[in-house]
Parts: sequence; structure tokens; C-alpha cells
Amino acid sequence: MPTNCAAAGCATTYNKHINISFHRFPLDPKRRKEWVRLVRRKNFVPGKHTFLCSKHFEASCFDLTGQTRRLKMDAVPTIFDFCTHIKSMKLKSRNLLKKNNSCTPTGPSNLKSSISSQQVLLEHSYAFRNPMEAKKRIIKLEKEIASLRRKMKTCLQKERRATRRWIKAACLVKNLETNNVLPKGTSEYILPAALNSLALEDFKILEQDQQGKTSVL
Repeated sequence: MPTNCAAAGCATTYNKHINISFHRFPLDPKRRKEWVRLVRRKNFVPGKHTFLCSKHFEASCFDLTGQTRRLKMDAVPTIFDFCTHIKSMKLKSRNLLKKNNSCTPTGPSNLKSSISSQQVLLEHSYAFRNPMEAKKRIIKLEKEIASLRRKMKTCLQKERRATRRWIKAACLVKNLETNNVLPKGTSEYILPAALNSLALEDFKILEQDQQGKTSVL
């Protein structure tokens, strides 16, 4: 009793509940050779228990006059899905290649560096061709980061100096206004509303705080 189909990529197996018949390779050498050629399996030699299922034959290949479905004497298999078989073979080849690569022996001293190199190549193979190129890129980025940090530090220093000058000027205006050197309400035209509501003592505290930050820096 047949168990499975010999066609490449065909996963059909014998099941009495499914209306699929199995057919032996013909004994006639000429017809047998033609079947083997159409199957297109490399180094394939059919045996006594080698079968093809009915899915590989056209409807005209069958003799339905009796109670059982039989192949006609000149029937040949012509229906195959070789594309699926080729894709399956490629997938198996890729899986085998990955397995072989994962089993490559490495010495204990090189194990850590080997794993690190593989991770870099797998994760960033789209960006770098080799580790030297990646190292040059890292050095360049580190220099750019250092330059940006210097610029940021300079900007923060300028901001602190500007804030200190602004608070000092606001404190002076408030002081002059308090001592009646400037008319009352002058600060309303000079200072923003948020600062105008602050008392002179608050400005002095802010000024001292800014001086304290400057001495720490």
C-alpha cells in the first residue's frame, strides 16, 4: 500500500477517506523513462513501491469505465509545481548554512570577540562593510559629540551671563524707582509683567543666587 507521493514538493499521503489514487511507475522501460524525466528529480530511480498520486495527471489520463479509477496505457504525469519545490530547497539550504555557521568552533580566547563581531555584522551590515569602517565612524561621531558639548556649554554660559545682566538691570531699575530717582511705574514699561510684580528684595535674592552660581562654576 502506498504511503506518500514521489513527486518533488508533493506532500500527499495515502488516506482512504480522500479521493486521491496512487499509481505505480510503469514497467515498460520507455514509458518508465518518460515518467522519470517528467518528474525531474536528480538521480531518481523509482522502485517497486514508488508511486505518483492522481493530482499529477490530467482528467483525460484516467479510465472511468470500471468501478475503480485506472490510468490509461499512454498516460503520463504532466501536472507539477516545481516552483514550490525550488523554494523549499532554497529554504532548506539557507537553514543548513545558518546551522553550519552556528556550529563553527571557536577558541575560548576568541569566543567573546567572535560573538561581538557577529552581532555588529548582523545588526549593522547595512551600514558598514568591515569593523575598521565602523571604528572610523565611531571616532568621528565621538568628535562631533565633544564639539556639540563644547558649544552647548558655551551657550549655557552666555545664557547665564545674559540672565545675570538682566536681573542686575531689573534690580537697578527697581532700586532707583524705590529711591524716587525714577518715576513710579517706570518698571512697568521696562520689565515684563512676570518680573514687574516682584519686590526689590526678591530681585536682590535672585542677583545673589546668580552670583553664587557663577562662583561655583
